Amino acid sequence: MRYMLDTDACIALIKNRPEGMRIRLSRLSPEEVGVSAIVAAELWFGVAHSQKKKQNEAALKDFLDYATLLDWPCEASQLYGKIREGLQKQGTPIGAMDLLIAAHAIFLDAVLVTNNTREFERVPGLKIENWEARG
Repeated sequence: MRYMLDTDACIALIKNRPEGMRIRLSRLSPEEVGVSAIVAAELWFGVAHSQKKKQNEAALKDFLDYATLLDWPCEASQLYGKIREGLQKQGTPIGAMDLLIAAHAIFLDAVLVTNNTREFERVPGLKIENWEARG
């Protein structure tokens, strides 16, 4: 697994905005890109919380049919605990779901694709790329 998509990257791909993300994704093999089960849970919450549930559910199902879903490995739990403790000691914690996603990416030695670089750049050892960035 070379890349793991964060929730915001998945939403951008589902909405096809910006188009450059889908083009970049199309240049990679399916084995190179995955979606954490944690991200899938966040996406399903978004569907449950949305005004257009049927439309959003269909779009998410289509996306997840294409995506390689990555199970949460129990070994990443220890990594999560260490990272969370370190960030709390520094006074720079991040959200629990984002931290789970970060630990998963680090465990897999994958680059996390996200637009939320401000949050994720606090996590030591996490490789991130913003495919939505202009330039």
